[in-house]
Amino acid sequence: MRFITFSTAQDPSPRLALRTESGLRGLSSANAARAPQSLLELIASGSAAMREAAGAIEQLGDPIDPADIIYLPPVLAPAKIICVGLNYLDHTKESKFEQPAYPTLFLRVTSSFVGHDQALIKPGCSEQFDYEGEMVAFIGRGGKHISKSSALEYVAGYSVSNEGSVRDYQFKSPQWTVGKNFDRSGSIGPEFVSADELPPGGAGLKIETRLNGETVQSSNTSDMVFDLATVVSLVSEAMALEPGDVILTGTPAGVGLARTPQLFMKAGDVAEVEVEGIGLLRNRIADEEN
Repeated sequence: MRFITFSTAQDPSPRLALRTESGLRGLSSANAARAPQSLLELIASGSAAMREAAGAIEQLGDPIDPADIIYLPPVLAPAKIICVGLNYLDHTKESKFEQPAYPTLFLRVTSSFVGHDQALIKPGCSEQFDYEGEMVAFIGRGGKHISKSSALEYVAGYSVSNEGSVRDYQFKSPQWTVGKNFDRSGSIGPEFVSADELPPGGAGLKIETRLNGETVQSSNTSDMVFDLATVVSLVSEAMALEPGDVILTGTPAGVGLARTPQLFMKAGDVAEVEVEGIGLLRNRIADEEN
């Protein structure tokens, strides 16, 4: 199952659409009660409810023209957005860090993300706006002290992220919070892909980032130092995971900061992140307006 969260210029209210063989379909206002219109609500309802909603949308939904929609992040108000830094050994090496024995975890806020085909905003105060292609996982059911052996049972689905980083602010202090949370600096989308469509833990998938058509990152999700089951289990030692929580699983080598010469995103650029079997996320870059 593949869902998108979207709005339109005529109706800013978030809605759900289902990707079908014939294209996107969504429920009209008359049929909206047949399925939740919030992916967070749908995820929290469980996999059976998700399948039921998908069936209702496919049967009763109207065709949706992709040209008419505004893509939004799949889950609009997650309780937590948890990011894993330094989770590919080659990226750790290029960043001049020693590989940590415990995941490098940090948090992002919802206002730092936009959806597919929306502009990423280069801050006016920065000249180091960097790309980071990542696979995203969504928690499907809550829990704490989750064992690694059962951790993937808590994952509802996957998406793609450009976890844009403002490097000259990220490294102003030992804490990365500011450089990782500028408004509209990252993106997630275009789709939520249910876990049953992918290998367990999203392992073995090609991940690639392109800037203006040039491949700048290329790796495989099997190269993650801490696989998704490990991350879910370790995070749950500290905090109870909730339905809709988002986990960004880390970026591979090739970031602009580590290149010679360095390569950063600027207004007019187009950044694409593609994860095999999940989708292609595209964003143009725009300057911050005063």
